[in-house]
Amino acid sequence: MNSETTENTMRLKGDLSLFSVVLFGLAYISPGIVVTIFGVVAATSGGAAPTAFAIATLAMLLTGLSYAKMAGAVPGAGSVYTYARKMLDSRIGFLSGWAMLLDYFFIPMVGWLITAIYFNAQFPEIPKWVWLIVSVGITTAINVFGMKLADRVNKVLMFIALGSLVLFATLCVVFLGKHGSSAPATDALWNSGTSIGAVTAAAAIAAYSFLGFDAVSTLGEEARGGARTIGRGIIGCVIAAGAIFIVLSFVMQLVHPGAKFADVDAAAYHLKVQVGGETYAEIINFVTIAGSIASCIALQASAARLMYVMGRDGALPKAVFGNLSKKTGTPVLNLLLTAAAGVIAMKLDLTTATSFINFGAFLGFTLVNVCVIAHLVRERRHGRTPNLFSYLVMPAIGAGVSLYLLTKLGDVALQIGGVWLAIGVVYLAVLTKGFRRPAPEMTFDDDTAATDTVTA
Repeated sequence: MNSETTENTMRLKGDLSLFSVVLFGLAYISPGIVVTIFGVVAATSGGAAPTAFAIATLAMLLTGLSYAKMAGAVPGAGSVYTYARKMLDSRIGFLSGWAMLLDYFFIPMVGWLITAIYFNAQFPEIPKWVWLIVSVGITTAINVFGMKLADRVNKVLMFIALGSLVLFATLCVVFLGKHGSSAPATDALWNSGTSIGAVTAAAAIAAYSFLGFDAVSTLGEEARGGARTIGRGIIGCVIAAGAIFIVLSFVMQLVHPGAKFADVDAAAYHLKVQVGGETYAEIINFVTIAGSIASCIALQASAARLMYVMGRDGALPKAVFGNLSKKTGTPVLNLLLTAAAGVIAMKLDLTTATSFINFGAFLGFTLVNVCVIAHLVRERRHGRTPNLFSYLVMPAIGAGVSLYLLTKLGDVALQIGGVWLAIGVVYLAVLTKGFRRPAPEMTFDDDTAATDTVTA
């Protein structure tokens, strides 16, 4: 990551093109996730996976538009935490950061679970929990020693991943050309087993596939064209990812109509065998495993860095979270904590794991939309009149959709999310002496990485 040093500050160069920004967002999202969670989404929706992905895309697009507006209103590296702190209140900003922590802390767990599922599909004689521990161990070891593997190979992995998705989609189309589908094409969109409740519940799970598009908002200082490029990049990322998800889930739903699977978690592997044979499935499975491990490296590093920043800035106990190893220059304790959280996945299936991760995401998405409305109020107080439809109606719909999808998560997800949020409120009350003082400010910018030498 390029930077130029001034006397007092370190600023990031604006050399990223729109294409690079969109590619960054897609790399973080990892479009291949649609194949991995297809079985879960299809089973939950009653065999209408593409419809669920379409609803999720619409919901994410509304929120993406709000992110784009906030990127213009709050220049520089941003996040839902930054927007909520500036537009609403420091304490609300802290709680949004707390919600982010739920995502960042447990997202690696989902990545490790997915990796273990693919390993188990390849070597079924070895239990899934063994592969989970192996995956956690490999990722943590790499991050402890500070190898920035994910950063260096991001674009290469992205093109490999997209290439494998194109190949898989082609094989699905060829299979359908030879064998046809056992159900009408319209059944993939809506059928007798589908209901509004089922599809929206599936959309809440499908929204997990989009997690990461908001990471584009943190590139404000690096993008050529600044806020304008970031806004376009966020929208472009959501549209590109949504198109990939809808098209792929549609052809997969045609190959396997309905909602019944022998194993919803391993449905992707069995579909690959069905359309390409075991040799193809095994080769692609190894490619997926390699990409999944690389993704887990980046996810765990991000989680550890977030906890380090919160500890360094006093939002979490500094003595515990705000320290770097003298030997490796990495937040080793934070990495070990995320690894310990990853072991929880031994007791979870993919449906539960992805759903409770979405609690923090939907809460954050809701707040971003509310921030746009707060920005409108501020602008009108200063005599400026932003478009009411764009700055009031659309974000209000986006907030409503995000809240609705949040309620469609499973009971376990809502219970875990609710407890997490309650802990955050209590902790905030302690930090702010009963909410009487502003919350500590967390700095989520890339200057932190440069000045503090966080190499995880």
